[in-house]
Amino acid sequence: MERQRAGVRAIVAGMPEEHWHTSVVPSGWTPAGLVAHLGGAERHWTCGVVLDDDPGHPFDEDGDDEPYDPDAPFVIDWPSAKVLAYYRDQAAATDRMLARTALDAAPRGWHGGPGTSQLGTVRDVVLHLIEETATHSGHLEIARELLDGKTRLAGR
Repeated sequence: MERQRAGVRAIVAGMPEEHWHTSVVPSGWTPAGLVAHLGGAERHWTCGVVLDDDPGHPFDEDGDDEPYDPDAPFVIDWPSAKVLAYYRDQAAATDRMLARTALDAAPRGWHGGPGTSQLGTVRDVVLHLIEETATHSGHLEIARELLDGKTRLAGR
């Protein structure tokens, strides 16, 4: 998992601030929004699903954000330093949870609410997070190439 996270950080390292907030795809997501989404995914799956102790949506600092819309593009107006700090904090929280939670344990919370199909073990959650991070890492690599021509930044 850390290898995938490091790839994400490497892709966006040194990217100009304006590129963090520039979309190059028809759906409208931005690199800042996508990295924040990855942090939010770690928070949701570890705090909300595995531990059933979600402290609330981190982007809603003032309590006035719009409700979560799964169809909206990933965008955020935070500066890149704040996005990266948030991503690192959420990764560290995931690592702390994994240090004290058995991989074969059942998650205590829900993704999508009670009655929906759930992942059966913490191991399944970790595999989902690896897949999510790897997928979006590829998206970020394409965006970075379109924004400034840089390629192979994730070390692959």
